[in-house]
Amino acid sequence: MVTLDDIRAELEKKLQIDHLLRTIEVRADTLDEALADAAVQLETKISYLEYEVIERGSEGFLGIAKKPWVINVYESSQGVLESQRKKAQQSEDVSESVDTGPVITDKDGEFFVHYFDGKIMLKVLPPVGNGKPVTAKQILQEIKVGDTYTINEDTVKKYATNETGGVYEEVGTFIQNPVNDAVFTVDISSDEMTCTILATAPMKDGGEISPEYIERQVKKRGVTHGINFEKIEAFVDNPVYGIPVVVAEGTKPIDGHDAYISYNFETDRSKLRIKESSNGQINFKELNLIQNVIEGQVLAQKMLAERGKAGKTLFGKYLEAKNGKDIPIPLGKNVKLDSDGRTILASMNGQVLLSGSKINVEPIMEVDGVNIKSGNITFLGTVIVKGNVDDGFNVKASGNIEVYGTVGSSVLEADGDIIVSLGIMGRDEGSVKCGKSLWAKFIQNTKVDVEENIIVADGIINANVTCNRRIILQGKRAAIIGGHLFATEEINAKTIGSAGGGSETILEVGYDPRRKQRLDELIARQTALVRELEELNLNVTTLENQKKIRKSLPEEKEEALRDLYQQKGDKIDESEKIAAEIQEIQNYLHELKIIGKISASGTVYPGVKMYIRDVKEEVRVETKGVTYYLENGFVRQGKYEAVSDDNIKWTPDGYISH
Repeated sequence: MVTLDDIRAELEKKLQIDHLLRTIEVRADTLDEALADAAVQLETKISYLEYEVIERGSEGFLGIAKKPWVINVYESSQGVLESQRKKAQQSEDVSESVDTGPVITDKDGEFFVHYFDGKIMLKVLPPVGNGKPVTAKQILQEIKVGDTYTINEDTVKKYATNETGGVYEEVGTFIQNPVNDAVFTVDISSDEMTCTILATAPMKDGGEISPEYIERQVKKRGVTHGINFEKIEAFVDNPVYGIPVVVAEGTKPIDGHDAYISYNFETDRSKLRIKESSNGQINFKELNLIQNVIEGQVLAQKMLAERGKAGKTLFGKYLEAKNGKDIPIPLGKNVKLDSDGRTILASMNGQVLLSGSKINVEPIMEVDGVNIKSGNITFLGTVIVKGNVDDGFNVKASGNIEVYGTVGSSVLEADGDIIVSLGIMGRDEGSVKCGKSLWAKFIQNTKVDVEENIIVADGIINANVTCNRRIILQGKRAAIIGGHLFATEEINAKTIGSAGGGSETILEVGYDPRRKQRLDELIARQTALVRELEELNLNVTTLENQKKIRKSLPEEKEEALRDLYQQKGDKIDESEKIAAEIQEIQNYLHELKIIGKISASGTVYPGVKMYIRDVKEEVRVETKGVTYYLENGFVRQGKYEAVSDDNIKWTPDGYISH
């Protein structure tokens, strides 16, 4: 039976554990890295950690504008108990270590004997560390002896043992001859900032200069500020005669610093350096000339002007200091101030530039051409190339890409539209990928992946094209010759195929091309799995038969058999998952409402292969002015259907004419 005392004891135990819980905030590129870092800081296992996500991380665009994960991590109660158990074990196994503390430099004790106003004065300082203390014998040997000197040895011994507390104490007397006393003069600089004394040594039976006397004489000259008692004390301990010694200094005024701008980007473009790989090799295509920023990113901060600190002369006269000068905040285009009124933020994605004294974020980047001079372009905004994109160079943008010239065997990637005024000649190595639509004069030997529409004037030749909506060719020579084209809704051209046959032309419509490609990959993998399972089954059967005959197998063959069982199980699991995904994609493709059609206002040549949905049609006779569509599970031919102007955007948004 559970009693109230049991519950109370359990609650007290839980409270103790809660008090021991530790929590930290961690940020890292990935969640796994953040947990690993927290485990190191909390000195525990990841399995003992619990966490709350404060800010989810993001990979950003092409690795730019990457956001880290921010999580609040704390130990579970199980982790706390485990930590306490380990600490207790360590305290039993390891003897308590002794903290040696800071290193102390050994120094022997010191003493000073001086003669002030008929008195023999002694100051004794204690030793440091393992230094040797002062002895009475040392002191007595130092004190002058004679008829005019009287020493109290007991007092000397007392102070040798107990020190004097850093001050001078009387240990005897002497008959002073004032005529032979040490003398000094006080000199004050013309700017009233420095006070020095110049002393002469005492002669026989003359008195030395006491610190009190120096202080009185300095103050008699009107000095009220900056008297340095430590320097006076040091002079008295170890007098320096015939050389000026500073004993007081005024406070110099300190002018305040002017306001200035602290930039978070490189303002001198000549200092931007070519990127190097991990092995030190330089890629001259990566010139690193663009400084991309994202909306909200801190670009610079105005550091406020400082007030000056007033000074003071030896006579207490105040010296004014200049306050730092203020400056305006250099706000340019597409930037804004944070709530503190002095932090400059980007108000949009783009390239940060310092134009004159203004900080600007340019959402559009213009280059004459993409080549060895410009290097590859990666930009958080729209890129306009006024010339060509040369072979081997890449352009990647989070906005649009517009090329006035041609594109060679290059890579173009944009989240928005891509416009190529002339043509794209990929030479089987180039690729184009965009998140909206593509416009080009022609596309040849290039891999193309477009989310919306493709609008081409002259032709698509031997290209591998994937389009989630329509592929439209509208021009006098609007021909599709060779290649493999996918479109979800429609493919429309003037000519499809070629009279002489030549390269194979395959057109597919009526389904999601990416899902179809994934389906093809899965079917190919499933076919390979069937072959792999057949081979595994053969090997398993062979070993099982050997085991039946011999009653047992050598250890290495037993291990091989166990490994074959494991591989077989893994392959079966993979096959079942693939089969489920294949069925899911097939169901999705069959449920698509878009049927799809292929149209040619001119000629469709024999040899062209068409797929509408999953129905194949191979053109065997030359056909003119035709639209192919699916009806009752068969591909039918009808009169050519022109593209509807209502459903196609013929010019890109924000197109810049030239």
